[in-house]
Amino acid sequence: MPTNHSLLIRNAEIDGLANQDVLITAGQIKAVGSGLAAPASAETINARGGALLPGLKDHHLHLASLAVAGKSLSCSPSTVVNADGFRQALTRQASKDPNQWVRGVGYSESVAGEIDADWLDAVLPNTPARIQHRGGRLWVLNSAAMKALQVTDADPLERENGHLTGRLYEGDVWLRERMTAVGEAGFPDLSTISRELASYGITAVTDTSPHNNRQTLDHFAASRAAGDLLQDLRMMGNASLDAVQSDCPGITVGEHKFHLLESNLPDLQEVVAGVAASHAAGRGVAFHCVTRTELMFALAAFEEAGSRKGDRIEHASVTHSELLPVIRQLGLTVVTQPGLIFERGDHYLASVDADDHSSLYRLRAFMEAGIPLAGSSDAPYTDPNPWLGMQAAIDRVTRSGVLLGQREALTARQALALYTGDLDAPAQASPGIRPGQRADICLLSQPWQAIRNNLAMAEVVLTLKAGRVIWRYSVD
Repeated sequence: MPTNHSLLIRNAEIDGLANQDVLITAGQIKAVGSGLAAPASAETINARGGALLPGLKDHHLHLASLAVAGKSLSCSPSTVVNADGFRQALTRQASKDPNQWVRGVGYSESVAGEIDADWLDAVLPNTPARIQHRGGRLWVLNSAAMKALQVTDADPLERENGHLTGRLYEGDVWLRERMTAVGEAGFPDLSTISRELASYGITAVTDTSPHNNRQTLDHFAASRAAGDLLQDLRMMGNASLDAVQSDCPGITVGEHKFHLLESNLPDLQEVVAGVAASHAAGRGVAFHCVTRTELMFALAAFEEAGSRKGDRIEHASVTHSELLPVIRQLGLTVVTQPGLIFERGDHYLASVDADDHSSLYRLRAFMEAGIPLAGSSDAPYTDPNPWLGMQAAIDRVTRSGVLLGQREALTARQALALYTGDLDAPAQASPGIRPGQRADICLLSQPWQAIRNNLAMAEVVLTLKAGRVIWRYSVD
């Protein structure tokens, strides 16, 4: 697209004002008002009264996993229900092509317990299979898969009494590299999922996978250069990225990600040293915290190592009120997932201690405590549609209709703001559609007033990235 390209959007609703026009030139918003004149060569789009909003951001997802999730077998409790259903689903998937891997995602122990290679072998003795737990940190491989991957004693799979269980913890990088080495799938094509994200109005994302490294950065850069990745990207990763800068436009290196696990917490002093090293390199850090213990561990690390602007708590799944002043004093940003109240709320009610129910995925409490707060999906572990996340932030209702943490509910505008902050300042909501802003914009088919009580029904008809169309609704 020429750098002097002009686009005029007419008859849009902006901040509740109807009949507004927006002139975009060279990727920037040039003017906003009624009856704007435009260059003769400008492309004109009739918004038909739809709300024109800043482009949305997903501040916590996993792009590579999301790209392949759509081609995988859903093993979640809502899909396969129980052990018999799981066995039948695996068998059906394998029968489609016995020579292809079965890749399952979203598994929970509530389906068939803590499965291992022996369990999978009883169902799929010959077809290689890998099943990912819905928490994202565990893969379970069957014997055919381990044979295909040429697993040796030096590889990082779990063993019990010398026997391979098939369980692979925190092994995404190893698995991807090994599958590439043996001629199986490598880094996935991002084009389909990037266009899906654009269809929701998303113009930028943060990939928070903890094992991202220089090689991952190069893969993302290649996807961006090929036009497969349409969104801007902030990429978190491990300590090896402390001294790395991206030379790819639209991609930046983000925080050093620490993925905590309550049952196997690392040495605190080693973590403190890692935080200090990343800070010394001018890089922020982020902690995965889905339990109260993990959150307390992260706060202890920050208190000893110190914090810097931009340091983050990811998820903050269980946050008791006495920890709010500590988070605020440390100047941390919380990036959470409102959609989990809807998607997994019923499971939380059954499995989480009742005393913690009011502390689950809090929203308003963070705002009232003065803690910067941003929203995200954690896709593919929840639905990547941000409008569903916004609605969940408003309703605070589980899938079965139970209210969970109603005092944490937000207004529609507050929910929207969770998804409009810049990647490097996720809790700082966009100034809106204003002259001088980069033209990262999404246009809805409806005015805001028509959907504010049901954001899940929002329909994006146009998404612009720096003034360039990356999504346009078509009936074809």
